[in-house]
Amino acid sequence: MKTITHWIDGKPVESTSGRFGAVYDPATGAQEKQVGFASVDEVDAAVASAKAAYGSWGAASLAKRTAVLFRYRELLDAHRDEIAALITAEHGKVHSDALGEVARGMEIVELACGISVQLKGELSTEVATRVDVSSIRQPLGVVAGITPFNFPAMVPMWMFPLAIACGNTFVLKPSEKDPSASFRLAELASEAGLPDGVLNIVQGDKVAVDRILEHPDIEAVSFVGSTPIAKYIQLKAVEHGKRVQALGGAKNHMLVLPDADLDYAADQAINAAYGSAGERCMAVSVVVAVGDTGDELVGRIAERAKGLRIGPGTDPNSEMGPLITREHRDKVASYVAGAAAQGAEVVVDGTGYTVAGHEDGFFLGVSLLDKVPVTADAYRDEIFGPVLCVVRTETYDEAISLINGSRWGNGTAIFTRDGGAARRFQLEVKAGMVGVNVPIPVPVGYHSFGGWKDSLFGDLHIYGNDGIAFYTQGKVITTRWPDPSDGGINLGFPSHS
Repeated sequence: MKTITHWIDGKPVESTSGRFGAVYDPATGAQEKQVGFASVDEVDAAVASAKAAYGSWGAASLAKRTAVLFRYRELLDAHRDEIAALITAEHGKVHSDALGEVARGMEIVELACGISVQLKGELSTEVATRVDVSSIRQPLGVVAGITPFNFPAMVPMWMFPLAIACGNTFVLKPSEKDPSASFRLAELASEAGLPDGVLNIVQGDKVAVDRILEHPDIEAVSFVGSTPIAKYIQLKAVEHGKRVQALGGAKNHMLVLPDADLDYAADQAINAAYGSAGERCMAVSVVVAVGDTGDELVGRIAERAKGLRIGPGTDPNSEMGPLITREHRDKVASYVAGAAAQGAEVVVDGTGYTVAGHEDGFFLGVSLLDKVPVTADAYRDEIFGPVLCVVRTETYDEAISLINGSRWGNGTAIFTRDGGAARRFQLEVKAGMVGVNVPIPVPVGYHSFGGWKDSLFGDLHIYGNDGIAFYTQGKVITTRWPDPSDGGINLGFPSHS
C-alpha cells in the first residue's frame, strides 16, 4: 500500500511517528493508500527548514520570486488533469469539478505573479521641512496553513502562493483524508525552482495542528474548515501570539422573490446545492421562497433533482460523486431520516441510493426538504452534504430577518428581476459574500473571500488584498536629511513644520 509522506526541505520525508491514517477511494469504499502522521519533532523539522530558508527567500528580489511563480503557473497548467485525477481519486468529486477547483486555485497563483504591483509602497515628500515619510510592507517570516478535505488543491493555493510571493516561507498541514493533491503541488513548486524549505508539507492530525499553533517560530496561521475548529484555531493561535485568519462553516441562504425566473432559479439551486455532493462551504443549503413561489419552485427543483446522474467521479457521465467517508455519508443521511419527525416535508429522499457495481462506495442520493422549521436540525446545523432545505416566508422583510438571524454569514444570494430589491438586499444582508442571480458568489482572485459572524474568526479575509495584508506587516519610515543650519535642542513634541 502506498504511503503518502511529508515534504520537508525540498524532498519527501517518511514519517517516523508510527501513526498512519487511511486514505480511501470514496467511489469504491476501499482503502487505497495510507498517510503518515507527523510527530511534534517532524513538525519542528519542517518549521526549522522554513526558518532557515526565510533568511534568503525573504530578502530575494521580487523579480526572482515572481519568476518562480510564473514557471509554477505553467507547470500547474500542464499538469491540471493529473492534479484533478488525484482529487477525484481521494475526494470523489467528478473530474470536471476537480478541474474547476484547480483552475480557481491557479487564479491565486496568477495574482501572486503580479505581487510586485500589490507590494508597492507609498511616499509623501515634504511632510515637514526636508522630511519625507514612506510606507512599506514586509513579510512576516514563517507562516502556516491548515486546509480542509473538500478542496485539497484550491484552498492550499489560496494560501501559499501569496504568502511566498510576499517573501514568507510556508508550512502546510493538508487534510489527512485526501493529501496527495497538495503533495503534488509541492513537487511541482520545487520543479519550478522554488528553493528548498520555502514550502513544506506535514501530514497529520491534531498533533500536527496543535504543534503548528504552539510553535514559537510560526508567525501566522491560515485555516479553512468547520466553525468549531475555526474557533479553536483562533483561540489557541492568539494565545501563542500569532496572527490568525480562520474561516469557518456556513449555512448559505438563496432568497427567491416572486418576480424571479423560476426555471433559472431552480437550475441554479440544483447546481449550488448538489455540486460536489454539497461538500462546499459556499453550497446553497437553504432556499427561502417568498410569497406564492414556493410550490412551483419546489416542484421544479424536485423534477431536476430526480434526474441527476450520480456515480464515480471518473465516469464522464456522472454529475455528482460520493461523499468523503462512510461516516460522513451516514451522518448526512441522518438529517433526512429525522426531518419529517421535526416538521419538514421530505420531497426527495436520497438516503437509499446505490450505484450499481459500487455498492460499498460512499454514495448518497440528493434530498430535498420542504417547509423546514427553523427549529429543525436540518436547518440549524451545517450538514455539508446533498441536502437542500426550503423555507417559506410571506414577505421580503420576513426573509431578510430569517437570513440575518442565522449564526453564519458566509455567502448568500437573491434571485429577482427587481434591481431595487437586489440593491436593498446586498446592503441589508449580514453576510460576507453576496450574489445577485449568482448562487455561489465566490469572488475572483483579486477580490477577497470571507464571511461574517460564525463563518470567520479573525480580521482579514483570504486571498486578494486582504490576503496580501495578512501575509505582510506595515512599516512607516520618516526620513530627514538635515541642512547644516539645522540643529539645536528642542524637547517639544515633533510638529509637522
